[in-house]
Amino acid sequence: MRDLNYNLKQLCRNCREGSYATQQNRERILTQAADELHQMGYRRMQARSLKPKHIEALVKLWREKDLSIGTIKNRMAALRWWATKVNKLNVIAKSNEFYGIPDRRFVTNQSKAKELTEPQLSKVRDEHVRMSLELQRAFGLRREEAMKFTPSYADQGDHIQLKASWTKGGRPRAIPVRTEHQRDVLNQARRLVGFGSLIPPHRNYAQHLRVYEGHTTRAGLSSLHGLRHAYAQERYEELTGWKCPATGGPGREALSPEQRELDHEARLTISQELGHERSQITTAYVGR
Repeated sequence: MRDLNYNLKQLCRNCREGSYATQQNRERILTQAADELHQMGYRRMQARSLKPKHIEALVKLWREKDLSIGTIKNRMAALRWWATKVNKLNVIAKSNEFYGIPDRRFVTNQSKAKELTEPQLSKVRDEHVRMSLELQRAFGLRREEAMKFTPSYADQGDHIQLKASWTKGGRPRAIPVRTEHQRDVLNQARRLVGFGSLIPPHRNYAQHLRVYEGHTTRAGLSSLHGLRHAYAQERYEELTGWKCPATGGPGREALSPEQRELDHEARLTISQELGHERSQITTAYVGR
């Protein structure tokens, strides 16, 4: 193994920040970046060898590959993490605009929502995976959050509480229990695992993730992030009284001042319940 690849792997293993998925994705991105630098002729590098020319070369390569803005921004975040860990943050510009990377476009008025029907669920043979899928749809949870879900901790009666160790970015959050269906799903989860989590005791997260992926693939389920879109769109209509733009509702320019205020408050609420820091991101879920 080349020195740089080894250094970065050790850095990732010793600095376990964020969720398991975040850690895995970061290590994958940095390993790929190390390979790309080697292929571009930057040899005998170590983690502390990072320089502005390496950042610029990688960005240039990624732009030439026509990667999406979101993908490039995710990779830049990993590079900044690398630079921070070796005390060389000054080698990378604070703003992506310095490298000509435009803002990610969240605007879309096309719904990406996915529904989860009983016939689809019945094809998922693992009861723990099936339960996690129901939680994803009922509460707009991310996959990792629904897999690590521990009903005895999370179920607080009128809301569920997610631990920092379950969530992206390590941000705990609360989501209200508003409907009978949500209550039924929580009760089912409690009956299934008691005081445990939705990862069976004989598996760790990585093992259960492979089980999850296998069962959902065999059941023909894909793009399951769309379950979060469905939650957000349903919540928007509940909070405002009208459909969101992504499902045929009025755009912001067609709203009255009072309706715009309600729209803004609804987006803030949805952003918090989905675990995002900015209401702007809800545009990807409900449109504009």
